[in-house]
Amino acid sequence: MKPPAKDNRFLIITGLSGSGKTVVSRALEDFGYYCMDNLPAKLIVSFIDLWLRKKVEVDRTALVMDIREPRFLSDFPAVFRDIRKKVPVRLVFLEASDEALAKRFNETRRPHPLTPRRPVLAGVRLERKRLLPIRRLADEIVDTSGLNIYQLKDVIAERILRRKRPRAQVVVTSFGYKHGLPLESDIVIDTRLLPNPFYVDRLRDRTGKAPSVRAYVLASPGTRTFLGRLFRLVDYMLPRFAREGKTSVAIAIGCTGGRHRSVVIAEELKNHLKAGPCGVKIYHRDLYK
Repeated sequence: MKPPAKDNRFLIITGLSGSGKTVVSRALEDFGYYCMDNLPAKLIVSFIDLWLRKKVEVDRTALVMDIREPRFLSDFPAVFRDIRKKVPVRLVFLEASDEALAKRFNETRRPHPLTPRRPVLAGVRLERKRLLPIRRLADEIVDTSGLNIYQLKDVIAERILRRKRPRAQVVVTSFGYKHGLPLESDIVIDTRLLPNPFYVDRLRDRTGKAPSVRAYVLASPGTRTFLGRLFRLVDYMLPRFAREGKTSVAIAIGCTGGRHRSVVIAEELKNHLKAGPCGVKIYHRDLYK
């Protein structure tokens, strides 16, 4: 029977205890993989046969396997060589330094599964030695020592799945404080310190979308200083949000009623961000209230 196409990739994730297999499993689920945890090695062949005959209604599958399965060390190498003849399976091996693994076990206050009554490092070193034959079979070896969970997800997306990191999106929303803050906001900026067109008769009934209102607000030297500092703040924060795995950032710009100053500043921020790497959307929540 013809193996599945490469875009229906079959992954097996294994590696040292504490190296991040659970994080990787969750990341793969986010990418549409059907993940199974600790399937006995001898059942993999049966599962593959069902998958090839489309008795299992999934396109992409990832099996997470480790020493919790009693016969994993003895059975897996032969089983893996067998299934590789049937499907384009890739074996991903996760590891980390002794120090990193010991620190993770100590933080969770869990014993090592191989040496529950001995020091953690003894279990780490024993497991590393026992997994060496399986490590040699791996298509990809990922060292997670210096990675947080978000960085590990990025490594899986880019290196294992060959997917580019999604373009960050910024949503800029203007609002009026008297109507309440937007519920989902990462950054809130108050523009009520800027000149208020509401007190200019010819501008009161217009909105911040009108050229005359925009010109009035931007004419103040204080507004230019405000914008410069706002741009620097946002330019500083967005890359740091991205490093923590945040791909969508909501920025709320407020004034008293949400019709004049906040609209002008939100539009200026949108224009500034459009010149950068992020996608930008803008909403004027209270423009016509």
